[in-house]
Amino acid sequence: MKKYLYLIIAVAVLSACKKQREYFPRDLDLGATRVEIVRYDSALLSLMDRQVGAEEVAELYLLDPDFTRFYAENIIGIPAADTLAFAEALTEFLSDTVYGFKDTNLRAKSLFANTDTLQTELNAALSRLSYLYPTLPTPEITFFISGFNASLLFWKELTNSYLLPDSACMIAIGVDMYLGADWPFYNRVAYNYQKINMRKECIPIDVVTAYLFRNFGFESKKSRLIDNMIYRGKIMYLTSVLFPKTEDYEIMGYTKDQMQWCKRNEKYIWRMMMDKHDLFKTETLVLTSYLNDGPFTSEISQEAPARLGTWIGWQIAKSYMENNPQVSLEQLISNNDAQQILENSNYRP
Repeated sequence: MKKYLYLIIAVAVLSACKKQREYFPRDLDLGATRVEIVRYDSALLSLMDRQVGAEEVAELYLLDPDFTRFYAENIIGIPAADTLAFAEALTEFLSDTVYGFKDTNLRAKSLFANTDTLQTELNAALSRLSYLYPTLPTPEITFFISGFNASLLFWKELTNSYLLPDSACMIAIGVDMYLGADWPFYNRVAYNYQKINMRKECIPIDVVTAYLFRNFGFESKKSRLIDNMIYRGKIMYLTSVLFPKTEDYEIMGYTKDQMQWCKRNEKYIWRMMMDKHDLFKTETLVLTSYLNDGPFTSEISQEAPARLGTWIGWQIAKSYMENNPQVSLEQLISNNDAQQILENSNYRP
């Protein structure tokens, strides 16, 4: 009995070692990369309960002239050159009670008074990413008040006037879209399934995954479901490596119950995809059902959370890396042969 017990323990240890690949030196400085966060939100919120004038607008331009122009034209909807109209619109926007902006702005001011934890998490994740990809530029992040317009923007890509070569590094975060799933004014602007990720804690994952998707683009001549699944799954796998202490359900943007459903039904999901021959389909309806956000994945079940294609793609990427220890993380990300990854993953749920 002891012999068999030792064998069981040995197998368990080997299995654990197989799944826990080390990608970084233990002494990696997780503060080596320091993300700059421009607190445009604080500058805006400091203007609450007062009449905004030309002097206050000038202060915003001193803080960040490009973003102020962008903000005036694309968020407030006022020509940037019309300082008076911009000031009047800001006064109304910051004090509005009809649409709930004033209460929302007060909530944002309180909740984001301290962003040290966000800064630390972003520094750590991007320090790991910089270790893997030293030539990738560090993103600059601007916090702002969006008026429920946007949670995350690559803002310099949205207008040719301000388009710069490093536009993929300029990320704006609408902090008023991260006030907590229970914030009552979200009932007017979001579905229940969207509220899950409208929390302050979601910002680091949102920033990094968006940055990865933008810098490691999708490349496929066929654009089948399996190509999209594995591409997205690779990004999720890399994200999980960059956030090693974050639970998988948080990385996917699921609830605990949704993740448990996926794990319980993984064999069923895969069998359904195989039986329906969905993996090699290119129809838009099939792709959107498996990959887009929504209340559920209609191709599988109304009980299934959305984006099941991405989740299965992540499981395939995990299995591939577990069964191919000679493959580096960089090689995984650069490999655009989804068929080869699938075949060599030995994925058998």
